[in-house]
Amino acid sequence: MGLVLDKVRREVGAETHIHETSLRLKPGTMTVLLGATLSGKTSLMRLMAGLDRPSAGRILTDDGVKETDVTGIPVRQRSVAMVYQQFINYPNFSVFENIASPLRVKGLPKAEVESKVRAMARLMQLEPYLERMPLNLSGGQQQRTAMARALIKGADLVLLDEPLANLDYKLREELREELPKIVRSSKATVVYATTEPQEALLLGDYTATLWQGRVTQYGGSAEVYRRPQDLTTAQIFSDPPLNLMPVTKRGATILLPGDASAPATGALAGLADGEYRLGFRAHQLALRPGAGASLGFDGTVTVAEITGSESYVHVEVAGSRWVALVPGVQELEPGAAVRVHVDPAAVFVFGPDGELAHAPAFLSAA
Repeated sequence: MGLVLDKVRREVGAETHIHETSLRLKPGTMTVLLGATLSGKTSLMRLMAGLDRPSAGRILTDDGVKETDVTGIPVRQRSVAMVYQQFINYPNFSVFENIASPLRVKGLPKAEVESKVRAMARLMQLEPYLERMPLNLSGGQQQRTAMARALIKGADLVLLDEPLANLDYKLREELREELPKIVRSSKATVVYATTEPQEALLLGDYTATLWQGRVTQYGGSAEVYRRPQDLTTAQIFSDPPLNLMPVTKRGATILLPGDASAPATGALAGLADGEYRLGFRAHQLALRPGAGASLGFDGTVTVAEITGSESYVHVEVAGSRWVALVPGVQELEPGAAVRVHVDPAAVFVFGPDGELAHAPAFLSAA
């Protein structure tokens, strides 16, 4: 069952929590709502679920034959399952009975309930805990129980609000791998909220980026990442933060920070004269020049974070703070002088209004 948001808006008093939004979500797919805390992800989910009524616009379901207006129909009368970061379980039910509760409401035979619960428990690594009560579980085990109960329900709409945030790293990675399989094997429309761009790329068939109650872009996850239509979307979809550099195009020259300049070659040559901002992600900033052309800048190390096979090197360049993701262990002391390089063919170019003026061709390809 698909879900359609038609010019939906949500206002609370004088505040606008969700600006006018139109989305069409397909069954059997996962749509990720990606944005910072308080960007509107949970507010939008509450509208989708029927927990809140929109101030304007309509919410419809689409069964492939017709659309049905469900605006204002409460969640208890709709086929919706929800999991929040703050897990909710029935405290007087065992783990088994928590997971089984939606199936018992449906009146399924005992043997079928047993089979389905044990299969879901295996997926969620809860088999050893089926007879325990929720208060005797760790936080991660309680969250997995809540997720199992939501997923086993077989609802038309499944809403997952940062459900993996309380899990340990190993289990989080395993469930990131399993969740898309579960979605594709069902006909449910699944919506997953996160603050992490990596999760959007790993999990989402589609991604909607949110900023201050607005959906800034919606589309295939890889395409939104590769070709953000504005600076705000690019910043939402970049972790570490997007590196930015103000430049001025003047004739055949690009004026750079620190009184430096470079020839306006390639895509930069086609820009009209004026002010721009170049944006490039951490992995596009290097400590050594690449094989092709590169722009080089002198900077000062503020901190180097070693993650194992890679290092995040934070550098201050002409008053801007940049982050480079570079291979190997980089033992650089704060205050050390470095020269960093970026390939001009690998940068995003944003106009003074923040709109995308140019994206790297090799990134915008499908």
